[in-house]
Amino acid sequence: MFSNVQHLVNRTRWPWLNGWSNRLQDALLPPLCLLCGAAGADGRDLCAGCARDLPRNAPACPSCALPLAAEPNGPCGLCLRHPPDFDRVFAPFLYRPPVDYLILGLKFDNRLSHARLLGELLADALAARAEGLPDCILPVPLHPLRLRERGFNQALELARAAARRFQVPLLADGLRRIRHTTPQTGLDARQRQTNLLGAFMRSRPLEGKRVALVDDVITTASTVVECARTLRAGGVVDIEVWAVARAAA
Repeated sequence: MFSNVQHLVNRTRWPWLNGWSNRLQDALLPPLCLLCGAAGADGRDLCAGCARDLPRNAPACPSCALPLAAEPNGPCGLCLRHPPDFDRVFAPFLYRPPVDYLILGLKFDNRLSHARLLGELLADALAARAEGLPDCILPVPLHPLRLRERGFNQALELARAAARRFQVPLLADGLRRIRHTTPQTGLDARQRQTNLLGAFMRSRPLEGKRVALVDDVITTASTVVECARTLRAGGVVDIEVWAVARAAA
């Protein structure tokens, strides 16, 4: 019940309600670790032990965040051969257990409590960097048919924590998905790329802006590449992708 209340409060125009609802929820239902069931630490649904065990994505390509075996001297071979339209990807975790469990539970089992935890973890990792902030945050959009089926956009839910933490505008409708495509799961890299051609459209002027594009997991990067291409065509000057996790090649 309280996760649903939190979800509704996050959609209101009154940000102060977020802190109030979180305190009420924690007082009545102390957080439990979503992974092992132990008492949560720091008011979150994650215990200290499970937090330490989360698989970190380091070292990684400074351009696409592809996991690497050794510290790189520059972009990976794929980025050198085919420079992406985005400027860089930041993905602090590896897409493997238990991070994949949290992401899949959010996307396919409607576990919005996972979105709150994953969003906070992403915001923590972003806060630990020395990078500047974007002018706005855009979630990777779902097509209206997919959104109706799922009931929420997981990228938007993940983006809320960073937008609150850094007080950066969250443009939920900055990009629109205008073509209903075959799900990317199960497609190879080439199929993923062609599947998304022309799938996105800008819905507001962003010329000269620095944008953070948020998604849950980066696999072949085809989705964020096509989003970035659309944004770049509209005059966006800097595009950083923020994702919770990065899958290995």
